[in-house]
Amino acid sequence: MNSIKFNRRTFLAGTGGLALAASAPGLARAASTTIGMIYVGPRDDFGWNQAHAVAAQALKDIPDVTVVEEENVPETNAVTKSMESMIQLDGASLLFPTSFGYFDPFMIETSKKYPDVEFRHPTSLWSADKHPGNLGGYFCYLDQAHYVNGIAAGLSTRSNKIGFIAAKPISLVLRNINAFTVGARKVNPDVKVQLIITGEWSLPVREAEAANAL
Repeated sequence: MNSIKFNRRTFLAGTGGLALAASAPGLARAASTTIGMIYVGPRDDFGWNQAHAVAAQALKDIPDVTVVEEENVPETNAVTKSMESMIQLDGASLLFPTSFGYFDPFMIETSKKYPDVEFRHPTSLWSADKHPGNLGGYFCYLDQAHYVNGIAAGLSTRSNKIGFIAAKPISLVLRNINAFTVGARKVNPDVKVQLIITGEWSLPVREAEAANAL
């Protein structure tokens, strides 16, 4: 992915004129949709990023839909550069920057700069009263799935000690932990859930160390 990072984050400045020229009146363009997907970690993390990557792969099978992806993009101004390059170089009209920290201020500012592009963020942070209309959110009922996982864990444990590794103690993550714990204790009141917070969304070594410690 290093070459992609170079193209999107450093090559953009030198190709701004080319992108503008390509969008000039009179140039024929195919009637298609380009969707951009941005991940904070690797696409094959067996978790959050991979779930989005699987969806991206399914979108590629739809006629006249092009999907461009970039992984390992930190929650810094780097995501702004990635979004702008997808818009200017790839012609993306719909972006899914999929990590929590991308939203404020990076997606908010970029959506204001590009009002004709749609931006979607995977949380409930968007508010019609505060944010641009071309910026929105989507989410699912993760709490319910974690509740069911907790029931399975509560029925399976032999020590009544269950480990849970989470990234950051934000409200959305705490809801998942609580739902899991409620489910486990529903079927096994003696269960204790031992929690480790890694502090970042994608730290494979730290996550492995946490699992081994538990």
